[in-house]
Amino acid sequence: MTQPAVHVPVDDYDGAPAHAAPRRPGRSVPWTGLAVIAAAGLPVGLLWWLLAPTGLNLLTRDPALAAGSNPETWLPRDLVLAGLFLLAGCLSGVLIAGNRPARLATATVVLAVAAGAAGALLAWGTGVFAGSVWGAAEDTSASASIAFSLRAYAMLAIWPAAVALAIFLATVFGHSEPDQAPGPQA
Repeated sequence: MTQPAVHVPVDDYDGAPAHAAPRRPGRSVPWTGLAVIAAAGLPVGLLWWLLAPTGLNLLTRDPALAAGSNPETWLPRDLVLAGLFLLAGCLSGVLIAGNRPARLATATVVLAVAAGAAGALLAWGTGVFAGSVWGAAEDTSASASIAFSLRAYAMLAIWPAAVALAIFLATVFGHSEPDQAPGPQA
């Protein structure tokens, strides 16, 4: 008994056997990009400590903002981290969306948001660690916020939310290629 011939258009042939399931674009997870997003928490945390009030305070260089005992420094310290998270989240979303945002698998988007959350936690820990190692010793008996720390833990959601928003906007407004190439034109 003979088997029926399988006709595969030349444009769609990818070298896979005819009996194998067809490959779908966007099904592979970009593990390298996700690892880069999570690992970016280290430099973001160091930048937070370098730029923020009560840290090294390179952003303002105002001596009044250098002491953690001044409660007016606590909000700007958190806002510097929020700005860094927003920037890192937007860059992360663009990195993952790449040139083909319409072809991203759901798992890739979920993992990118999780990598953003991991990066945010790593940045927070890195900044607090840098403050404890390189910062001036302060008496925190009045308030734990005197030491270099984060007061508004909700700020940790900014990086993953910005990743999701950047991927969404890249998908909506980005240039997506059609799934099939058009046939020859006359």
